[in-house]
Amino acid sequence: MTDPAAPAPQARRDNRWALGLAALLLAAGLVHFVAPEGFDDIIPRVLPGSARSWTVLSGAVELLLAAGLAWPRTRRVAATATAAFLVAVFPANVQMAIDWASRPAPEFAIALVRLPLQFPLIWWAWRVRVHALHP
Repeated sequence: MTDPAAPAPQARRDNRWALGLAALLLAAGLVHFVAPEGFDDIIPRVLPGSARSWTVLSGAVELLLAAGLAWPRTRRVAATATAAFLVAVFPANVQMAIDWASRPAPEFAIALVRLPLQFPLIWWAWRVRVHALHP
């Protein structure tokens, strides 16, 4: 006999997608504070202020987005904001690819691979948004 109060398989799957993205953002946000130097280096130089300020700000935003994705009532808004955030930080990945062009081939390859990987992350955030329950 099934429990009528138990969430449907699709709802459980959607929840796992959201919590997985939240975990990824939580980890990334924490790394911004634990090892900020790597992030400082890829902040586009055209941005005003210090690179560290942008690193701290983007880490804090990732932590807030993770919290929003974890809570079903804010999930839809947080997923939308996550997709927008991932688009907004794409120039940092471009900056990294430019800066790492003179590094050894394996390191430059890592910088290049990061560029297309941003698109599945944006899709993931949008998927969570589409499947989030309306409050």
